[in-house]
Amino acid sequence: MFHTILVALDDSTSSQAVSDTLAQLRLTPEHLVIFSHVMVLPGQDADATQPRASMDMDPEQAKQGLLAYQDDLPCPSKIEIVQGEPAAEIMRLAKIYRANLIVLGSRGLTGFKRILQGSVSSQVVEEAACSVLVLKTGDAT
Repeated sequence: MFHTILVALDDSTSSQAVSDTLAQLRLTPEHLVIFSHVMVLPGQDADATQPRASMDMDPEQAKQGLLAYQDDLPCPSKIEIVQGEPAAEIMRLAKIYRANLIVLGSRGLTGFKRILQGSVSSQVVEEAACSVLVLKTGDAT
């Protein structure tokens, strides 16, 4: 059912939650997992007074972080590090790879923080052309 899986990660995503989720999907050599990270440039952030975690990471740090996820996979995987608006880039990568499933984290923001910082996961769930699995990985602080 889910042969191509796009996993969108930032540095706030819990590696244990992602690893546990991928294990539950019972991946086989026929699957393909794409680990992705979107680098958000300060000028692209909707509210520059509310920094996003991914702005603090350089491309090499992002690559090293993503490589660690590949170690225990029983299937092929790729790494994609892109720049741009997170939700749009996640959906663009999903379209390029014809993903059947997008897996991404949610920081659990509510109320005023969600209004100020936005919700990438909510936007992806609403606009994606495939199924989306949102992992509750962060706290709302």
